[in-house]
Amino acid sequence: MTTNHAFICDAVRTPFGRYGGILAHVRADDLAAAPIRSLMERNPNVDWEHVDDVFYGCANQAGEDNRNVARMAVMLAGLPIVVPATTINRLCGSSLDAIAQAGRAIRTGEAALIIAGGVESMTRAPYVLGKADCAFGRGSKLEQTTLGWRFVNPLIEKRFGISQRRRDCHRPSLRRQWRPARRDGTQSTRNHRRSTGALHHMHRSGPRHCTAHRVCLTWPWAQTCL
Repeated sequence: MTTNHAFICDAVRTPFGRYGGILAHVRADDLAAAPIRSLMERNPNVDWEHVDDVFYGCANQAGEDNRNVARMAVMLAGLPIVVPATTINRLCGSSLDAIAQAGRAIRTGEAALIIAGGVESMTRAPYVLGKADCAFGRGSKLEQTTLGWRFVNPLIEKRFGISQRRRDCHRPSLRRQWRPARRDGTQSTRNHRRSTGALHHMHRSGPRHCTAHRVCLTWPWAQTCL
């Protein structure tokens, strides 16, 4: 059996923003579309109707990123309407899973050109209100979707102690550990610069002339590779 090779041919991303920061006014679906649009501008010779699929990871999907945000990004970015898209949720590993699935699809011969990546906007995650479970019921509970699990199945709570884990997150000892780490952004800044440097090096080294199959990768908060 012959296995194809998957190549990353280009990469872009949006800036990373802080919670409630400079990107707070940007909708999640607009944020998702931005790197795809940039990818198209950077590669004008690509026939974008030949994109076999778009894989986007998204963990929240409770607000403007609801339903199939990957498809929304395709339409907002201006890709041909015939290009399909799917949204993948593996929580914090969603974007990485999208990229892995794109690579597998190309290596197995199911696709030749894929955009993959992801989007997340914690600032714009909404509050959600469940419907009443009976007529004229008053037991609806308002849930915030920025972080954590909502509408937990009671059986899950009973079997795995989810409620206890929620209480553990609010222990004073954990908050004391979090505060120094929050103030010291040295490690995250270093990792951010390292990844940015890698992307700049890729861009300076010139275009990749791929004669085999290609993979486009995009993950915003956001980044995109072709």
